[in-house]
Amino acid sequence: MSATMASLSNGLVQLKLRAANRVGKAQRSIKPTCVAPIRSSAASSSVTRRAVAMRKPSANVLGMTRMGAKKESSLTPRKAVAETFNDMDADTADNDAAVDLIKTPLISVCVVGASGDLAKKKIFPALFSLYINGSLPKDFAVYGFARTKMTDEEFRDLIALTLTCRIDKEVASDCTDRMGYFLERCHYQAGNYDNRDDFVSLNSLMGVYEKKHEVANRIFFLSIPPSIFVPVAHNSSLAASSTKGFTRVIVEKPFGRDAESSRQLSEDLSQVLTEDQIYRIDHYLGKELIDNLTVLRFSNLMFQPLWDRKYIKNVQIVFSEPFGTEGRGGYFDQYGIIRDIMQNHLLQVLALFAMEPPISLDAEDIRNEKVKVLRSMRIPGLDDLVVGQYKERPGKDGGKSYPSYLDDPTVPPGSLCPTFAALALFIDNTRWAGVPFMMKAGKALDKRMAEIRVQFRSVPGQLYAGLNLSKDDLTNELVIRIQPDEGIYLKINNKVPGLGLKIDNSQLELGYKTRYKDPLPDAYERLLLDVVNGDKRLFIRSDELEAAWGLFTPLLHQLETDKVQPELYPYGSRGPIGAHYLAGKYGVKWGDISDST
Repeated sequence: MSATMASLSNGLVQLKLRAANRVGKAQRSIKPTCVAPIRSSAASSSVTRRAVAMRKPSANVLGMTRMGAKKESSLTPRKAVAETFNDMDADTADNDAAVDLIKTPLISVCVVGASGDLAKKKIFPALFSLYINGSLPKDFAVYGFARTKMTDEEFRDLIALTLTCRIDKEVASDCTDRMGYFLERCHYQAGNYDNRDDFVSLNSLMGVYEKKHEVANRIFFLSIPPSIFVPVAHNSSLAASSTKGFTRVIVEKPFGRDAESSRQLSEDLSQVLTEDQIYRIDHYLGKELIDNLTVLRFSNLMFQPLWDRKYIKNVQIVFSEPFGTEGRGGYFDQYGIIRDIMQNHLLQVLALFAMEPPISLDAEDIRNEKVKVLRSMRIPGLDDLVVGQYKERPGKDGGKSYPSYLDDPTVPPGSLCPTFAALALFIDNTRWAGVPFMMKAGKALDKRMAEIRVQFRSVPGQLYAGLNLSKDDLTNELVIRIQPDEGIYLKINNKVPGLGLKIDNSQLELGYKTRYKDPLPDAYERLLLDVVNGDKRLFIRSDELEAAWGLFTPLLHQLETDKVQPELYPYGSRGPIGAHYLAGKYGVKWGDISDST
């Protein structure tokens, strides 16, 4: 086994050295506005040419002026279009007579923004892992589209740097062969995001590999800044949709900055895409413990009677990172911690936790229940919120010092953008009335952690209070640790062995690393596979998005209008003191703090 792994390691090192050399060469030749020439080969098949002709309507139809996408220069006369289609149909008949089409559907995944960090670090590795595990369909192709000028070979070497087999049982030669097979199916098209002709070229490239298949499906992953979502969605849909299969578009968060901008984005996308085609991805919903949340709730009888206001005192959903913006402050400052983490990641977790049992596991049934929760929530005010911003922490005895948020050169001077927030939320329905749902999220804190913590009410007339633990210390807790060290544990009270009567607060723990041998899949693996299979359980519907923004928009506008000064907290600390006062206001004690003391 050690010899095999050594061989595997040596093979991958050689491949990555070769890739690094090619990447350096490609990066030196980057010309952002450069567009690769349209390939002239079998890509100009009748099917592809017809698709292009059908998908070039006028600028009046698209309303492209506001979105910044390139206008069409003129309308194609109807008679000319009809004659063109007749010629295409004749060509198609000739080609189809000569070629026996493959019955197995082809799935093509095109990553728009393929040269970015998200694509290189998450999306392409996720696709490769799906292939390695046999989860992708037999016939697949991967495409990259970006402004960077690259050849197919340079593109393959670029993404090869982040691919790993992640399977110990595989011999080195097999891993290398499978990586090579995957990379051979990766192709690249350079182009500008607002240029329709470049998407026509992409369509021609994809048509080369689709012409032999009876069914060809396409998925576009928009790994790009939100400012260009709309032109890219329009151009890809109108110039590069599949003509013989489904077309699905994955949109990364953020989905707007408030209710109005989110609604406008949805309307713009709906001009060229149906709701069924749009997959609004929140990678947090692809994490293993979040996907397990409904299983934990609805398949264990012991939790059914406990999951309401009669037995649950409060619910805490906590997210913390031990690092700051690290040069990304310019982007982060446009959104802040509430938009970046709370309004999407944590609110989605809350909705899954608090929803009523769906009538089935169908995506629409689950999302219907989530929407009901969001619409039942009380709109929070500034009294329910504490915001903070991390400040410099000097090094001790000549040690390393840590900068403040405002020290980031990409952050505007004097910014009031919060890097920390604690918020109390309430659901006004019969199950959860009066139960505080406490959210907390921050950067530059003392540890990396995300968890759901359920604190139960105390036992009435607690017999053992006052022995060696207080009544509050005897409270039971259920903790779902999302990251790191994924697991579930239940805090119970137990007698310490011995002749005396001493109570101990112990844990019944399920650690995923010790219980399950296989490594956990990355969130993007799960979500990409769901898109391939058309499963939308873990994706956000338009009315769900509208309800989420309806909850947070008034608070965000008030925060910005009143120019609320964030409370400063040292880099690497547990956050602002005000978060403890907010929790105390509702009779809550932060569990993540008490666990670490």
